[in-house]
Amino acid sequence: MDEDLDSMSHSQVLAEAKKLRAAVRAHRDSTGQGLCWHQPALWDLLPDKVKPTVVVPEWPQFMRGCVKYRQSLDQQLPNAQRTDEEFKG
Repeated sequence: MDEDLDSMSHSQVLAEAKKLRAAVRAHRDSTGQGLCWHQPALWDLLPDKVKPTVVVPEWPQFMRGCVKYRQSLDQQLPNAQRTDEEFKG
């Protein structure tokens, strides 16, 4: 799955690592409706250890955000496979 790394130069691998870290930090540092999932195990992969400040939306705002997110999936991925499996958390 990661064979592409074998053909990358040292500078390309560093650039890829920096890009991935930036994406993880953006997720870690998001809050409110921007934070879909609380992922401390993912955030702990970063070398900079910070305790994120998370602001949690109230239930009505949260549910409206969930509905908007799901509607956006219908627009962006109308042919995506569907499931009726329940979340097992």
